[in-house]
Amino acid sequence: MKKQVLVLVLVAVVSAANVFAQGKYITKNGHIEFFSATSMENIAASNDKVSSVLDTQTGKLDFALLIKAFEFEKALMQEHFNENYMESDKFPKSTFKGQVVNIADVNFTKNGTYKVTVKGDLTIHGVTKAVEVPGTITVKDGAISANSKFEVAVADYNIEIPKLVRDNIAKTIAVTVAMNYQPSQN
Repeated sequence: MKKQVLVLVLVAVVSAANVFAQGKYITKNGHIEFFSATSMENIAASNDKVSSVLDTQTGKLDFALLIKAFEFEKALMQEHFNENYMESDKFPKSTFKGQVVNIADVNFTKNGTYKVTVKGDLTIHGVTKAVEVPGTITVKDGAISANSKFEVAVADYNIEIPKLVRDNIAKTIAVTVAMNYQPSQN
């Protein structure tokens, strides 16, 4: 019996070491929200169905989300967002493919919050732009989370705002990202 327990413990330790050595962490329920502030009105929406993969060894970082998964306080805002501005049927998702450029500064074996810089290609509304944004990676008792706040110019992604409501929507939208990663099982 003791040998069986010892074998099981060794298998568990080796498996855990392989997952950590592999360095891939994922989430399928990451959180992204945006906020548009104008003197006319504030608009906020959030999406809790964001998929992301972080490779702790290489710094590779990918995100994907469905535009229709953004939820608004007012149903009419959500409808206008999807039909008139984001054209969600034509451009159903947004992606980011990039790199944590200073991944070597993050010690994934030690609790702490580490400032990082992320560079890559952000695709919104069918338009891809190179971006560089600040962020943090937090390691706490083996759990990994990542956060960032940055701004996106609506015009950069060919999102047309009708003149009638142009004063109601900010030209630059504040974006907040919050991810809690789990070790990948692959």
